[in-house]
This record gives sequence, structure tokens and C-alpha cells, in this order.
Amino acid sequence: MKLSKLSVLVATTALCAPAAFAEEMANEMTLVSWGGAYQASQVKAYVEPYLEMNPGLKVIWDESSAEATAKMRAMAEAGNITWDLVDAVASDAMRMCDEGLIEEIDHDAVLAPAPDGTPPSEDFGELLVSDCFVPQIVYSTTFGYRTDLVGDTPPTSVCDVFDLEKYPGKRALQKRPIDNMEWALYCDGVAKDEIYDVLSTPEGVDRALAKLDTIKDQVVWWTAGAETPQLLADGEVVMGSTFNGRLFSAIAEQGQPIGMLWDMQSFDLDGWVVPAGLPADRKARVMDFLKFATDTQRLADQAKYISYGPARKSSAPLVGKHAELGIDMAPHMPTDPANATNVHVYDYEWWADNRDDLDAKFQAWLAK
Repeated sequence: MKLSKLSVLVATTALCAPAAFAEEMANEMTLVSWGGAYQASQVKAYVEPYLEMNPGLKVIWDESSAEATAKMRAMAEAGNITWDLVDAVASDAMRMCDEGLIEEIDHDAVLAPAPDGTPPSEDFGELLVSDCFVPQIVYSTTFGYRTDLVGDTPPTSVCDVFDLEKYPGKRALQKRPIDNMEWALYCDGVAKDEIYDVLSTPEGVDRALAKLDTIKDQVVWWTAGAETPQLLADGEVVMGSTFNGRLFSAIAEQGQPIGMLWDMQSFDLDGWVVPAGLPADRKARVMDFLKFATDTQRLADQAKYISYGPARKSSAPLVGKHAELGIDMAPHMPTDPANATNVHVYDYEWWADNRDDLDAKFQAWLAK
């Protein structure tokens, strides 16, 4: 992610907050997210409605989610927690939870039940992968390609990314080992159900890096999800990985000549975590917002703006058309059956246990 950019939204109108909470809750809240189309969907779906209910509340955005773990460690060490609520991927949430950097959450006590009374723990179900994590979306990291730069036979396999002869040109890959290592092993002949067993060995790590070596000099490395759509739009890369919602935005909203490659899309979870040690007034504000922002309607509303699947079962039937384009959003979700014929199931726990070690090896390989 690029250096943090701060933007401020200030509520100016509408309903009053409950009087009982007015003095107990902080009137400023710093939210950490990813920027771009995803953050815009959060603003529209639940931040703006919440601000309308809380006149005078100031929300500050920090686009540092890609660096959340490192920055949370630094804040904890300094004893200065400046963030109030952090959007994080599941594996990062697990690491921060294990290290005591974020709060454990009693989901049924803190969050809103489904409209029919189903407890949050049942409504989120198996997506509650950590006691410190409140899921928002199911998304995938997948590939987009320039439809006018791939000839008459568009790529159909993730392994086409490694075929420089058939599809010459630059590729964009995220500057981290996650997904890249799995795709490399898969395209080097490792069966999907054996990828993490192989990656657990030094030889497996070397094998993945050797496969990535075959395209390394043609790779543009990205850190922010908005970079690949821009690189594709500018014709600087022929294909590149990014989050499926960013590609949807480029294709459906901007009309870019980009196609989607769903093969071996990597499913992942994204959600909220609460920094440990917040003062009482800031924590009260965060918990009030968290209950509102993760209820059934709000998560369904987010899917009006970006093609990520809501994490609640009760939200799924409420997903309808894009708020501005009027197109049906369901076929654009990573979970749609037509898009999920060959899916990579991302192992959150494996990466939570191995991320620091693999990060070090990956960065050393990049520097060669």
C-alpha cells in the first residue's frame, strides 16, 4: 500500500445519537482501510449512514491496511494507539490476535442479530475464523488482462501468466508471497491439495521461487489494489493480479478493455479488528459503529457498490443490483458458480503461522 493518505468525513445532518451514549462515546474515529473502490463502498454503505445518525462525529481514513500488522506492533510498542478500527485480512487478524494486539470480541454480545433473530455467530458461521475478527466480505485475488493485447485466444488458465511465449508482455503481481507462491507451485505441477504440504518444506519454497524466476524480469510489483487496474488501463501490463472488486470497477464502471480470469482465484476474507487498549470512550464509539456497520442490511448494501460477497448468510438474499449501473451484482461475485469452477482455497491459519518467515525469504529473493 502507498503511504497513508488521510481523508476526513464530517457528519453535518440528520438524526441524533441516543442521548445515553452521547457523552460516553468519542466524537472522532480513525478507520483504517485499503483505499480505492473498496473503501468507497464502505463509505457509501455504512459510514455515511452512520454519520447521518451521529451529527458532529468526525471520521478520519487511513489507507494503511496492507501494513496493518507492522504498524499495530509499532503502536503497541510505543504505547500510542492512534487507530480505532482496522480493516484486515483474516490471516493478519489471526497474527495480531495471537500477539495480543487486538481485542477478542464476543460476537453474539457485540454484533446485531439477523433480522429473524439468528445470532451473529450462526449468521457468520464458519467465516468467524478468529475470536478477534468480524468478517465483512468474501473476495478473491484473481487476474485481469487487456482484451486487445492477448490476441485471438484470451487466457483461460492461471498458468498462462507464466507463459511469456504465448502471452508476451509485462505482468503485475502483488509484492508479497501470498498467492504468488501457491500459483507458482500449482503451475509447476503440484496438485491443489498438496500445495501447502509442499510449501511447508525449504525445497518447496525454493521450487515456488524458481517458478517465479521464469517471469521475474517481466513483473511489475504492486502494493495497492488500485495499481493493477491502472496499469492495465494504461497498457503497461498485459495481465495482472488484483482484487476482483477492483477489476469489476474497471470493467463495469469505467468501461476499460479488460477481461477477468477466474481460474484459481484465491478466496479470502476481509473484516474488522479492534486495537487492544483503546480508551473507554473510543472503544464505546467503535463498538457502536461496528454493530451498525456489520448488520445484515449494511453488508448487503456494500454489495451494491462492489462485487464482494457479504459475510453474513442473511445478507446474501438482499444482494441486488448495482446502485448506479443497475446491473445484477450476483454474477459478478467470486462465489457465483460460473466463476468458481476452479478455486484456490486460501489457508488462513497456515499463513498466520508462516507469514513472517516467508515474507523474509520472499523479500530476499526480490532483492537478488
